[in-house]
Amino acid sequence: MAIRPSVKPVKLAEAVASKLEDLIRDGALRPGDRLAPERDLAEKLGVSRPSLREGIRILERAGLLAPTPKGEGARVAAIGATLADPLVNLLRSRPESAFDYLEFRGAVEPMAAAHAAQRAAEPDRIAVARALERIEAAHLAANPSEEADADAALHLAIYEASHNAVLLHVMRALAEMLRDKALYSRDEFFARSGMRETLLRQHREIVAALLARDAEAARLAAQRHIAFTVEALGEIRAAEARLEASLRRLGRAGLAVEEAPEPELRGLRRGD
Repeated sequence: MAIRPSVKPVKLAEAVASKLEDLIRDGALRPGDRLAPERDLAEKLGVSRPSLREGIRILERAGLLAPTPKGEGARVAAIGATLADPLVNLLRSRPESAFDYLEFRGAVEPMAAAHAAQRAAEPDRIAVARALERIEAAHLAANPSEEADADAALHLAIYEASHNAVLLHVMRALAEMLRDKALYSRDEFFARSGMRETLLRQHREIVAALLARDAEAARLAAQRHIAFTVEALGEIRAAEARLEASLRRLGRAGLAVEEAPEPELRGLRRGD
């Protein structure tokens, strides 16, 4: 008689951890989200509170949930923070790092938009459409700061709709570099004359292609958007450099003695 290998039953706590891990991986639970109260969460998952607590401890040890003071409920950890934090410090002192970041986005963002056009489920499509509505509302209110935040939210919604977990969490972590202005100021970027109108048009083109499930059109629209961003940032940096040079020349006043030219030079300047 054949001997069947023994199969270790999955503990309820491990099943809880696996369920929550799936939600975190897929982006349904986002960094900073606080889990529902223990009683409600246990009831929703159909497990006992001790099993729920053990499942949460498993995810805390894995670094996916962040411990909080007793009674506040665990929070979803910032996945990728261990990558992004030292990266921010490394890049912060290099002005050209903004272009490295945009070059990277230029490679992955068209792919994300194309995947989103092909893979987005209905909740993803609704999230993308609502993110664009938020941009349009901020644009109408002439609120560049809110429009910049809404811009970031739209791109994250597209990453989520791409259903690529690696892409989502890497780009979500890197997006934090823009929030603390480590690479460039989004507020300043959006405040530039004519910038908001062009970016709004580009965002509408990306979303329209995505909702039409036209992967190639979405890819090209995202590609044009990043190329424009690179060009605009280059112009902003060049203008900043010219301003700094002018201010340095003005700052020279009173710091150096202006010597009179030699006699023969005075003659030459008069045209003698």
